[in-house]
Amino acid sequence: MITSPPFLPLAGMTSSDIHSTDPMMDAVDRFELAHGIYPIAFDRRWHTGVHLYPATQNERVRAIADGEVVAYRVCQHPIDSGEGELDSHAGFVLLKHTTETGEGRTLTFYSLYMHLLALSEYSGVGANGNDLPEFMRLPSPGGNLNPPAAPPAQSGGGKKVFRKDVLGLPGCCHGQRHIHFEIFMLPDDFDRFFGATQLGNMQPHTPSGTDYWGHSYFIIPAGQTFVPQPPGTVDGKLHGIAFDPLHGGQNTLPLHVESHFHKGSKYTSVWSVAADGSRTQLIKDKIEPEYEYKLYERAMKLYPVCPSDGYELLRFGRILSGSPTLSAGAARTTWIRTAFAAGQEGYIDLNNNAIVKLSDADFPFLASWQKVDEGSGPFASDGLCDIDRLKAMLGTAKEHQTQQEQGQHEEYKKEEALVRYVKNTDGVRELLKGFVCQAPSEWDGTNNEARYGKLLSQQGEFYFGDSAGYGKFIGLLKQFQFWDATHLQEGAKLWFFHPLAFIRHFRKCGWLSLREQIQLLPLRSMPTAGGQISWILSKTRFTEGANSEGGSAPQGLGLAINHMFRKYGFGSSLRKAHFLGQIFKETGALRSTVEIGDTTYFTKMYERYTAEDAAYDFDHKHNWLANLGFLKNRDRPTYIARRPGEIHDKAASHGNVQPGDGPRFCGRGLIHLTWRNAYRDYGLYRAKDFTTDPNPKFLQSDAEVAADSAGYFWVKTRINRKADHGASDQDVQTCFRLVGGAGGLLERQHLFRYAYFILGDTPNMSPERNLVRQTENGQ
Repeated sequence: MITSPPFLPLAGMTSSDIHSTDPMMDAVDRFELAHGIYPIAFDRRWHTGVHLYPATQNERVRAIADGEVVAYRVCQHPIDSGEGELDSHAGFVLLKHTTETGEGRTLTFYSLYMHLLALSEYSGVGANGNDLPEFMRLPSPGGNLNPPAAPPAQSGGGKKVFRKDVLGLPGCCHGQRHIHFEIFMLPDDFDRFFGATQLGNMQPHTPSGTDYWGHSYFIIPAGQTFVPQPPGTVDGKLHGIAFDPLHGGQNTLPLHVESHFHKGSKYTSVWSVAADGSRTQLIKDKIEPEYEYKLYERAMKLYPVCPSDGYELLRFGRILSGSPTLSAGAARTTWIRTAFAAGQEGYIDLNNNAIVKLSDADFPFLASWQKVDEGSGPFASDGLCDIDRLKAMLGTAKEHQTQQEQGQHEEYKKEEALVRYVKNTDGVRELLKGFVCQAPSEWDGTNNEARYGKLLSQQGEFYFGDSAGYGKFIGLLKQFQFWDATHLQEGAKLWFFHPLAFIRHFRKCGWLSLREQIQLLPLRSMPTAGGQISWILSKTRFTEGANSEGGSAPQGLGLAINHMFRKYGFGSSLRKAHFLGQIFKETGALRSTVEIGDTTYFTKMYERYTAEDAAYDFDHKHNWLANLGFLKNRDRPTYIARRPGEIHDKAASHGNVQPGDGPRFCGRGLIHLTWRNAYRDYGLYRAKDFTTDPNPKFLQSDAEVAADSAGYFWVKTRINRKADHGASDQDVQTCFRLVGGAGGLLERQHLFRYAYFILGDTPNMSPERNLVRQTENGQ
């Protein structure tokens, strides 16, 4: 899935922190205000969103994912919150998002953007209403200026927005500038998705499925053996791979291990777990430099029977691809470096059924996720948060209330105690971000009496004995509420997430839905890059192939690319865009997974080239030879004399020594793997035969092989080291040098820039000749 925060500040795209895995989220996290804390308001009631205000007043509020408009309200003017000032904005947009996080893993959720600035105030902050979608440029009907009142909410009517589309500007509530931002799921959608995860499971198990993304988590029981170096290590190396001398011993306490890769390095954090469940950190972000860039080399040397399976063991701790070659047992030994006691590190074999292996796809409790429903939460039957129950959930039960606090019965004093606890206790707000809460919506008017009735009926509450004041309060509240326009069930309890934590977590998921993949091919691009590609045609190329277009591409490329992205660590939008920019040019925008040419052409290019061939080409294809760099400023006699020998020597050096090897080992796959030796080496990596006829054609006819061979070539050649460097034209050129191929640099740069806009956080697509964004209405 592709998602982004509701603000896209420049600071998120210019961070110099080389260790940050998500600079954009780091920047937006700083927009969260001290009031409106999730999930508990300081009146001890549910607060199921966060309040955000950006550093710059005219920072646009943007859709966090492609979505359908469920309901919205556009206000021309602010409204009076009850103090005689027009100091509140009732404008909002509610979006429904449907995407995928894995094969057969549909995720449906909603995002709400409340307190959007009124249209009349745009000019005052130097903004232009034309930035808005067309349906939001006019105020909703039914508003009133005397007295000031918000118009009724409108149903979305099937309107759609793309991720990063502008929804408005932040406004105010009671004079405080911010937006209220929520993410929630309906009960059925929640059960359907999270029923296949381990959210709320305090005794998780290694899943049998292949749903994996984000960080890896390992639960190591007490009493496991750690060794100073793997058995068989000689002079610090095992099969040529270096293993530093460490410590041997056993862990007396269970361990929680979290690891991830970032820009080639491996980061590992370790905690020991006491009997009461409390954790002590032993290591924080231990860095193993270059580890990921060298995974291919490591797999080739440690798993010679099937390096492809070994590559997955090293990345995931398990094999996710189907039909593994490595048998269970010693062949899958996977040594990782980790701490097992304070000041002691050793190596442990992950190939141990006692070790639980998880990822962010499982929403494990190790990552601080907690499911909070009616039976397990800190909210009592009266709908108010009980501070002692909250402390117990957060592992801070030892911080009991003082005797003075325990003797207090007034609600306002209990609220003061909650405020002190949340604001002054280190780590509380961070832990609250992991709460996944079942609660009623404050925007559903059918919940008003249950939620607020005590304010009027209970002695000591704010509106006790003041029916007029309470009525005024409810009247203002109803101006903000909008549930009747959503057509969602009234009175239902929804599942809420800390919205920034939700986005940060799912941004680790590199899986792309079909709708997201379709957008990766532009509607229009340079004629030599892809030309005109409609929405339907793009969909066909990702799903059905392209055999009717004069090329040859198999069915299921979209799914195969997702599998390849997962296996080879294409987690970042930058890596994906560099890869796609290259392969879209290689394949003619997925039109052909085999190099275009006939038997004569492939024979002349990759097998044998006679003097007669050279003379004909010089006389009839001079410009073509020059564009490909074959002429090298040589005159006709020199070209005829030298070029055949160059072809022979190159063919022999790459293993093309048998008749027919030119056509047999022409360029195939998403990155056109070429030459007998390249097919042979890929076969050794996969423990399969790709050199005996008809097997070479699997690289073009089998989508999984076509994609995997490209991922294999990418990591073998360590192109990610170059891709991770940046997004400049020079970075694309550097990747191209390693990919090889005959020309097309401008097209690769063109396609990279477009894919990086679709996948990344850049707010707006830069104007570029012959480049038009893909749309569902595109023809």
